[in-house]
Amino acid sequence: MKRSAEGRPTAVRRAAGAAAAPHRRAGAAAASSASPASPVSREGRPGTDTLLARLADGLFSSLHRSDQRRKGTDYLRGLLSTPGRKSIRNMAALMGGSGTGQSLHHFICSSTWDWVPVRRDLYAFVEREAPPRAWVVRPMLIPKTGRHSVGVARYAPDSDGPALVAQQAVGVWMASSAGAVPVHWHLHVPDPGEDASGGRDLADASGEPTADRAADACLELLSEWQVPARPVVLEVEGAASVPALRRLRAAGLCPVARIPGDLPLRVTDPTLVGHTGAVLPAQRIIAAARELRRPVRAVGGAPQPSRAPTPSGPGRPRVPVRRPAPPELAATVRTALPGTPPSRRPDAEYALVGFGASDPDWPRELWLTALPAQRAAAEVPYYSRLARLTEHQQRTVGDRVGLRDYAGRSFAGWHRHATLASAAHAAALLSAWAPPGPT
Repeated sequence: MKRSAEGRPTAVRRAAGAAAAPHRRAGAAAASSASPASPVSREGRPGTDTLLARLADGLFSSLHRSDQRRKGTDYLRGLLSTPGRKSIRNMAALMGGSGTGQSLHHFICSSTWDWVPVRRDLYAFVEREAPPRAWVVRPMLIPKTGRHSVGVARYAPDSDGPALVAQQAVGVWMASSAGAVPVHWHLHVPDPGEDASGGRDLADASGEPTADRAADACLELLSEWQVPARPVVLEVEGAASVPALRRLRAAGLCPVARIPGDLPLRVTDPTLVGHTGAVLPAQRIIAAARELRRPVRAVGGAPQPSRAPTPSGPGRPRVPVRRPAPPELAATVRTALPGTPPSRRPDAEYALVGFGASDPDWPRELWLTALPAQRAAAEVPYYSRLARLTEHQQRTVGDRVGLRDYAGRSFAGWHRHATLASAAHAAALLSAWAPPGPT
């Protein structure tokens, strides 16, 4: 039987999708809940042990054997407490005990427990502790030194240099002002190529459609997990995201995607006189809308030294205070995707939003969204901040709990490790253990 990238039979996925069709109409209502993100105070957060105990109580409800539940909790504690790389060997050395390494290896790589119910329980936990305002979907590249780990392929470098040998996964993150937690993963496993001698070689996966896997992961949450729809913030490659936008919107979700300036779009906005009906690059469209720019609420501010005396009196050290960031300017133009037949239906249009500081480099970012045009300029900067927060917490929290540290050859082992590392990320982020987010 054919299996999906998450390891579940595709026939089961199709059946579950048909049963959950009523849930697909919730996207627009969920999108309307966005509001400007604000920093969350770390005071009053529970300790990591307290939060981990609450998390473990519900996370392993699908594991019917007590020894599996105990090993799952041990693995979480190992991810949170082991310094350096979170390999099974390093965690076992910290825990001690005869046979600990072999026991953990069997639990992750050879056991039969299904990781998807654990992910669903993790979703329910985060929904209670820090309800998400959006799903942020972004790729995660995992550099490798060898070629034997599951899913390893060659990827084009960001700049001149040799190709990068790595795994690539796509994660769905539950994101809000409180933080971002990964809850679902797809691991790309390319077919190996063939070298000149006829042997097997690493596949070149540089052009793989990451956006398609991003859409697959979101649609699984909607149809199989039957969770309420959220706006989907796509942080994937530019032009290749267009088919994913169509799929997500057709399923009742509200996509918000960062796009490159050369993406062609058809102008449908009558206020852009002289351009209506033309197919132009997004950058040129938004440049023509420069006179339509309006101030939007700033998405964050950096601490600045105070020039006034502190309340504690003269001579005391001056403390940083948070000053508002200068207002940003945003413009919105109603557009349609290339190849879309002309239509007066609102659901055929996408709002193109450009925003950034008022300087010669405006706009700093370009986004395309299914949000109504009258709301897009106010809400897209919020979703952009959620995307930056997610990237920051993948690096500062995710890497510290070992999201990218699995070194085995087992596809199931990778998914089980990623699932438990995601749970450790939740425990770390929502407790006092986590570092603060970016300013």
